[in-house]
Amino acid sequence: MMMEATFNIEAYSLGPLQTNCYLLTVTDGEQERGIIIDPGMYAGRLAERLKSVKLEAILLTHAHFDHMGGVDDVRKLSDAPVYIHDLEADWLTDPRKNGSMRWQDVTPPLSTDAAEYALDEGQTLDFIGHSFQVMHTPGHSPGSVSFLCGQHLFSGDVLFRQSVGRTDLPGGKERDLYDSINLKLYKLPADTIVYPGHGGRTTIGYEMANNPYTA
Repeated sequence: MMMEATFNIEAYSLGPLQTNCYLLTVTDGEQERGIIIDPGMYAGRLAERLKSVKLEAILLTHAHFDHMGGVDDVRKLSDAPVYIHDLEADWLTDPRKNGSMRWQDVTPPLSTDAAEYALDEGQTLDFIGHSFQVMHTPGHSPGSVSFLCGQHLFSGDVLFRQSVGRTDLPGGKERDLYDSINLKLYKLPADTIVYPGHGGRTTIGYEMANNPYTA
C-alpha cells in the first residue's frame, strides 16, 4: 500500500495550450518549501505566489515549448535548479527541437539556459521531505518522464483522462508510448492519482477501465 504524500498540490493552467503547471509545497514552521513540475508558458503569473516559497527544484516531464517556456520566469524568481532527461537536454536551448520554431502562430521561438541536472529511469529525487521516483516513459517524446510520489503520479503528456499523448511530433513513437503506459504506468496501484500535463486529474484504475486508447 502506498503512503499518502503529505504536501499541497496547486495546479495552474498556463499558456495558449493550457498546460498544467503543478506547485507542490510543504510548510516547516514558518517556511514554505516547494517544487514546480512543468512551469508551462508565462509562468510569471506565479510570481506573487512564489514570493513566499523557497523553491527547491524545477522538474520537467519533457521539453516541448508549452511545458518548458516558463523556466526562465521561474529561475528569475528563485535559485532552483532544473532537471530534465538527458535525451532532451539540448531541447531547452534549441527552438527547433522544443517545437516553438514550428508553432510560431502560438509562440515566438523559445530557449532557456541548459538544465543543471539530468534525469534517468529509476532515479530517486528527495525534495520537500519526500521522495520522487523518476519513470522514463517515452513515446510522446524520447525523454518524457513521469514522477511518482506516494500515490501521486505526474504523467506529463503520456497519459491523460481517457486519452494519451500524441506521437506524431518529432521523436514521438506510438509503440513506445503504449509500452510506457501498459508496462509501467498500468503496473501501479489502481488508486494512484494521475496529474496529467493537460486536462483534469484521473486515476490509474479509471484509465485501465475507461481509456479507449489503451484497451
